[in-house]
Order: sequence, then structure tokens, then C-alpha cells
Amino acid sequence: GDLLPADGIIIQCNDLKVDESSLTGESDHVKKGEQTDPMLLSGTHVMEGSGKMLVTAIGVNSQAGIIFALLGAAGEGDDEDAAAASAASAKHNNSNNNKGNSEKGAKEFVSNHSNVGNIDNKANNPELAQESSRKEKSVLQAKLTKLAIQIGYAGTVVAVLTVLILILRFSIETFAFQKKPWKHEYIQQFVKFFIIGVTVLVVAVPEGLPLAVTLALAYSVREMMHDNNLVRHLDACETMGNATAICSDKTGTLTTNRMTVVQSYIAGWLVGQLAPENKGDLPKQVGNKTECALLGFIQDLGQNYEAVREEMPEEKIHKVYTFNSVRKSMSTVIPRVDGGYHLLTKGASEIVLKKCNWIHGRDGEVRKFLQQDQQAMVRNVIEPMACDGLRTICLAYKDFVPKGAGGNEEQIDGEPDWDNEDVIVSNLTCVCIVGIEDPVRPEVVPDAIRKCQRSGITVRMVTGDNLNTARSIALKCGILKPGEDYIVIDGKEFNRRIRESPDGPVKPELFDKVWPKLRVLARSSPQDKHTLVKGIIESRLNSNREVVAVTGDGTNDGPALKKADVGFAMGIAGTDVAKEASDIILTDDNFTSIVKAVMWGRNVYDSIAKFLQFQLTVNIVAVIVAFLGACAIKDSPLKAIQMLWVNLIMDTLASLALATELPSEELLDRKPYGRKKPLVSRTMMKNIAGHAVYQLTVVFVILFAGDIIFDIDSGRESTLHSSPSQHFTIIFNTFVMMTLFNEINARKIHGQRNVIIVEFGGKAFSTASLTLEQWFWCLLLGAGELVWGQVITTIPTHPFPKKPKTPEIEMYERQAEAEEEAVDDITPRGQILWIRGLTRLQHQVFIIFLTIDLFFLFQKRFFSSMFPK
Repeated sequence: GDLLPADGIIIQCNDLKVDESSLTGESDHVKKGEQTDPMLLSGTHVMEGSGKMLVTAIGVNSQAGIIFALLGAAGEGDDEDAAAASAASAKHNNSNNNKGNSEKGAKEFVSNHSNVGNIDNKANNPELAQESSRKEKSVLQAKLTKLAIQIGYAGTVVAVLTVLILILRFSIETFAFQKKPWKHEYIQQFVKFFIIGVTVLVVAVPEGLPLAVTLALAYSVREMMHDNNLVRHLDACETMGNATAICSDKTGTLTTNRMTVVQSYIAGWLVGQLAPENKGDLPKQVGNKTECALLGFIQDLGQNYEAVREEMPEEKIHKVYTFNSVRKSMSTVIPRVDGGYHLLTKGASEIVLKKCNWIHGRDGEVRKFLQQDQQAMVRNVIEPMACDGLRTICLAYKDFVPKGAGGNEEQIDGEPDWDNEDVIVSNLTCVCIVGIEDPVRPEVVPDAIRKCQRSGITVRMVTGDNLNTARSIALKCGILKPGEDYIVIDGKEFNRRIRESPDGPVKPELFDKVWPKLRVLARSSPQDKHTLVKGIIESRLNSNREVVAVTGDGTNDGPALKKADVGFAMGIAGTDVAKEASDIILTDDNFTSIVKAVMWGRNVYDSIAKFLQFQLTVNIVAVIVAFLGACAIKDSPLKAIQMLWVNLIMDTLASLALATELPSEELLDRKPYGRKKPLVSRTMMKNIAGHAVYQLTVVFVILFAGDIIFDIDSGRESTLHSSPSQHFTIIFNTFVMMTLFNEINARKIHGQRNVIIVEFGGKAFSTASLTLEQWFWCLLLGAGELVWGQVITTIPTHPFPKKPKTPEIEMYERQAEAEEEAVDDITPRGQILWIRGLTRLQHQVFIIFLTIDLFFLFQKRFFSSMFPK
């Protein structure tokens, strides 16, 4: 799974296979050797085996470097650099003709480098690329897109109605009732009406929402680093909050990944005594943990592994059959002094035992290992070890001799056919069975799994270990509970249950009978993991589609990690291929870090919902005040510049406050929201409606009776270019105070600049200075939001609809029934661009209005100073 960082030539390798699809587009793995195809190229991935190479090119001189140079030169339009890169590429290709055209490789490298194993399907098939991008869209993104379109439609309708009503009322009063002739000054009135309409449209769009989403995700991603979660894709953070299922590996994720041999069966003797504790710190285990356990076992037996390695260095090894998920074993061939060969095999006990025909007895003699002996060993040795949660490994050997072969030896006349693995690795002699302990992380994992189960997340163990071992670990972790009806099966039985024939396709109706109760899948291959993940995601058994998270560390786990809604790769034990296919990397390989990711994901969702509750209250009140005020008094009590300031300044600070809250354990006390649950819940609708009613009541009371209550001049009859009035300033100030205290209802408060703007904003913000008593009433009415918030909490939510129906929502639901996979991303691009255009228009209108007001203010003061009366 390693990514090759440089070009080179093989000088020694063992069963080496490389994925060169990122360069050549060929999906088949290329077998490498010292004599056949010894070239290794940067940017390719090692899929099997191991080896050593002599580096021949690095950086811009390597094959990947040449391709990037070509791309960089093409992007910058630098013909000289492009020519130089092309010349270098041509020279490189002449020395390695079988690598194909470099320009073709460049295109395929760019389009496929991030998708190992799915060669050039996306590059050549735009529909597939579009489908892939759909699946990457998160639940929150889909809901926000729908909500933004609905708000945009509503804002457009209200804005158009506002302009039409203002124009019709002015025209009827002026030309029909008063019989006045047309004057050029009336153009300013129509411009004013248009500005009010544009303001209503712009205010209706919650422009603080994109900022809140970005802040929440970016803040969460940064903080998740402290919880050992390296987020590679921003959407994965929020998606994890909606996870309903986690398919986890066992080794290293649920266990400590520190393996020790604690039981052994050698020459008929079963030894179960634990090794004595070492004084001082435990030795550090580097590399394959199973190998480390066996090396520690050798040291416990008083043998020196270093001496064996010096006698048989890696260069003298003749052949290696490396471990993979299909073999579940590893075999090494070393030369004998007499010209023969010695084959050493280790691997999963039940797999290797089937290849053994001989075994050492109690006196060390070699005797036949019959079928009934194998069954007895499985029953009396392997199963008891597995039930104790031990990983059982069988060690065996076979001798190839040139002459005088014994019963358990094989006589050869020349070089054996090493490619015929089934014949080579057969007729083995069993040496021993060892039980390796990989203890569960007792202090954290059971508690983390309980939290997942409490929060509505089903945890499944998918492992390559023995069925009994997996069951034992699952019981210790809490995945399985005594007395509960769950399914624990191995990969072979899993495939038998979900298919009608061994080679047939997966039947959804059969699969749906298995996965709801499945908790442990043992002796599974990466293909089994991919089948499980794909089947759960595509299942229609539940009304809400399952959101699946998967952990993986191996090269072959890439497809499952890609298919999952959220793929977790192991930062310590994971290969480069697995990390590249993942969405989040667990830097400590610990299951508890996944639970932290769930908390952060739910926190993002709740933060956005909390901000929406605040933002929509502000927007609804502002739009209704502007609309009804324009209809009643031919002007908006809240001026355009004031509403834009509220949206840009207040809502920006609110997004900073509400989007950066830390998660709490209470987030795990509820079930996942699901894909079909509306973003604005019934409780949120109640709060929005309740606070909007209070604020609208206060604003309209001040609008129509404020001049009497505060004994000030009325601002309702103000002319077009009149000075700011205290009446409308009180409305603006009260509205701001209610908004501020409404933020306290959301547990955060910002916006201290409002005092400065009211007192010193002047004509630029259409405000006038207020007295101390007027400030007191503004604060008192604003603080009423806190009292009113307690009243709203006592109102039941059942009168509010569970899910507001609009034509847009119904369209989504109809398409969701036909194609649920694409429901999250069927929004036309034009609608999204339209929403973005409204947001940009909002910022531009704010700047224009502020500039115009400042210009008129400067002009008035300049002329008054130059030409005093």
C-alpha cells in the first residue's frame, strides 16, 4: 500500500506487484522482478510484496515530476517550460517504452490519482463523475441548499409584492385622487420604492449562513486534530454526526495492537502459562505486530533471533509468498546446504492446518496428521484458545530434497515451479499452534461502544480473525451482549446467506434478512467488507437510508473506504492507499476517536441549526416590518442601510458565536437526525414564530404609538430627504436590542458596536441620538426577549407541522422516492448561482448605500460651511 516517492530499479523483491493505473490507466496489477520489468515509477502504489530499489530519479526528474511539470507549464502558458518538460518526458519514455504516452498518462494521472482502482471511469464518463460528486454531498449541505432556495423564493415574492403595492398606492393617491400631473421628482419616489424592494429581497437571504457553515466546519476540523482525527474532506466532519452504523476493524482499533504469545501447543503439549513480566518498560514493537509476538516468543524460549537473521539475511531468501487477505498465510523458501529448499509457513491456524499432512509427536517424531486429528486439534486446541480471545497461528514447514526424500519430504530433480503455489505449499508438517493475545483497550473501548449504542449507532466488527476469537472480543467490547439475538457469522456463511448461488449476485431481499442483526463478521475478506457496506447503504429496509462509517488499514480496504459515507483510515497501521481513500485519518488507531468524531459532527449540525433559529427570526421580522411598514406608511421603519447593517454585522458576529461552541456529552444522548428530517424542526419553528411575534408586536406598537408614549415627533410622515428622527431610531435600537437578547437565548452574545452606531452613526445609518430614558426603554423591551423565551418553551409543538410542504420540497421528495441516492444533490446549478448572486448583491448594496449616505452627508456639511446662511 505504500506510495512510491521516486523512480528506481529493483535490486531485490519478493512477490512484488504494483498498481500503475495512475500513470498508464491499466487496472491490472503489474508483477515486478529483477529480470522482468524492474522499473518502479513514482506515483504508483505497491499492492503486494516487498522489495528494495535503487533510486534513479527524484523530484521534477521522476515520471510524476515530469507530468506535473507538463501540467504546470500548460497552466501558465510557458512554451519554453512545456518544451523542456516534453523533451524530458520523451527522453524518459524512450528509455522505458512500455509505459505509454506521457501526455495520456498526465491526463489519467490528474483525473485518477485520487481514486486508486477506479482507473479512468470518471475521466471518460461524465455521468459517473456527476454521480460520484452527488454521493459526496453531505446531509447538511443538501438540507441547506433546499432551505436557501425556499427562502429565496419567499423573499422574491415578498419583494415584488412590496414594490407593486408601493407603486400602486403612490400612483392611485397622486394621480387618481389628487389629480396631480407627472413631475420628474416622482422618479426619486419610484427609485426609493425599488430600493425598498431590493432591500427586502436581500435581507430575506440569510447571508450569514455560508459563513456560519464554513466557520463551524473549519473550527471543528481544527479542534478534531486534538482528538486524533485528521479530517481530509471537510464534509466528512458533519456527515459523521448523522452516522447510524460503524463497521470497525478489530486489531488496533478495538484492541491495543500489542500482541504477545500466551499459549502454545507444541509436539502434543499444550502450555497455557503466561510469560513472566519483564522488568522495566515493555519492549517497543515496530512493524507487523503478529511478527513481533512470534519474535518475543522466540526470546522467551531463550533463542537469539539476531543470530538466525545474520546466518540467513534477506538477500539469501529464495522465494516469498507474502501474506494477503486471500492466502491468510505467509511462506518463505530458503536454500538448504544439500542443494534443496526449506519452506517455512505461518498463518491462520485453520487455513494452514488444512495443508498439513504431518505433525510432530510428543517425542519429536514425525507422524501422519489425519483428518480426524485435524478435527480433534480444532476442537481441543484452537477453539478453546479462540474462545479466550486469542489469535491462533499455525507454524509449519516442508523440505524439498534432491535425493533420499523421507515421508514428509518432497524429492526434486531441478528447480520447482514456484509459481504453482497450490502444489508448493502443500503436504506440510505442523510444528505448533500459538495463541496470541491482543487485549481489548479496557479503559476506553467498552465505554465508547456504549456511547455509540446509546446515541443510536450500531457498531459492527468486521475482522479477518477466527469466528470464536472475534466473538470473544466482541463480548469484551460490548458489541455483543449475553442473551440478545444477534448474528455472528464468518465470510463464507455471509456470502452463502446473501446469494442464491456461490458466484451469483447479491440479492437485496436476502441481504435485508442478514444485516439488521449482524454484529460480527469474522474471517472476512476486503470484498466481504465492501459488500456489507454497499448493501447497508443501498438497503431500502428503513425509511431513512443508513449512513455508514467504516475503518480500514489495508490496501484492499480502499473500495470499502471509498464506498462508505465516512471512511476512517488508520494513521499508524494504515497503508498509503487506505489513507488516500479515506475521509478521516485516526492518528492513534483508536475507536474512541471515532466517537469524538461523532460528537463533533453532531455539534456542527446543532450549531448551524441554532444559528438558523436566530437568523431566520431576524430576517422574518425585518422583512415583515419592511413590507407592512411600506404598505401602511409608504416607507419602511427600518431603513435599507439599517437592515443591511443588522444582517452583515449582527449576523456575522452571531455566526462567530454560535458556530464555535465546543461539543458536550449530551450530544450522544439523542438519535441521529436522519436524511429526511427537516433542518428547521418543530421546536425551532415554535421558537422562530414566538420570538418573531414578540418582536413584531413591540416594533409596531412603537411605530404607531411611539410618538405618544415617548412624547416625541412622529417619524411616520417624514419626507424623502428629511433628517433622521428619534421615533424611527427607537424602532431600530429596540429591534437591535431584541436581536441581541435573542442571541442570549442561543447562549452567546456579541455586537457591542450598536451603542456607537446609534449615538454617533448619524445620517449615515439614519439614526439620531437618544436620551437616557429612551435607552432604558430600548434595553427593557429588548430584555423582554429573555422573559418571552421562557414563555415560548411552555408552548406545545404539536400545532406546528412536522415538515413544511412547499412545491420545491415535494419535488425533492418525489425524486427521492425514485432515486434516493441522488436526492441530496439534484438542485439545478442555476438556482445555486442565483442564491450566490443574491448574497453578493447584498454586500454590494450595503457598500453602495453607505457610500451614497456618506456622500450626501459630506456634501451637506461642505456647502453649509462654504455658503453659510
